[in-house]
Amino acid sequence: MSEPAARPAPLSTVAAARRVFDLSFGEMLWSRRTIFMALVVGGPVLLAIIFRIVEAFGAPALRVNGARVAGGSVFGVMIWMLYIRFIVPVLGLFYGTALMADEVEDKTLTYLFTRPIPRGSVLLGKYLAYLACTSLVVLPSVMLTYFLTVPFAQVAATFRSLVLDLALLGAGLAVYGAVFAFVGARLKRPLVSGLVFAFGWEQLALALPGYLRQFTVAHHLQSLVPHTMPADSTLSVIQGLFRQTSSVSAALTALGLMLVVFLWLAMRTVARREYVLEQ
Repeated sequence: MSEPAARPAPLSTVAAARRVFDLSFGEMLWSRRTIFMALVVGGPVLLAIIFRIVEAFGAPALRVNGARVAGGSVFGVMIWMLYIRFIVPVLGLFYGTALMADEVEDKTLTYLFTRPIPRGSVLLGKYLAYLACTSLVVLPSVMLTYFLTVPFAQVAATFRSLVLDLALLGAGLAVYGAVFAFVGARLKRPLVSGLVFAFGWEQLALALPGYLRQFTVAHHLQSLVPHTMPADSTLSVIQGLFRQTSSVSAALTALGLMLVVFLWLAMRTVARREYVLEQ
């Protein structure tokens, strides 16, 4: 009698996450959400094009207190007002909450869970695919905006700020993605809860005095922004909005803790939750 075929040994969490990443990255990159993401990140590029056209005709595109704002300063403001405060939370929300929700909606979760892999690695692999996908779309938008707003003669002086800005955007995408991955894994209707968190709770906590702002992602990202924005006297009014900030070390520590804790909670939730697929 022939012996029954041995069952394949289960993969480790890291190896399984890599397999899920390979499977999810292409699907995520060519999904309808990526079209939405491209439209969102295209907004700053469009504004940068308008800025460059106005500047080309010799007219100052932006003034603060009657003084002309340089292109490097305009880029710094766009990083804060458009990317950090809006684009990064929106992308983290729409991608993070859908990491598991899409599998449940498409009824493909069963195929992943029947594989000999840890269930938490499914979320980890899809989370890494989200980071890669958003980076591939956001990075060209930032670079185009930078070269459209910053004169070539100022590139050498502002390139370090550009690198810091890119690192800041990456940190924001990572932390917001982890937070909303947990929301998506834990709640049945995560998109509504995510919207309330990002554009309700965080905005309210930032406006109120006291310690509540310490429990928001936006506060700690905002604490790092003044260090990446170019020093310019015309930005003194805008940078005055950042007076209530944490130190760089405290902000980095808080963001790191949020990333690790919420990603671990999301993986733990997926590993323990019983998902019921609607017929």
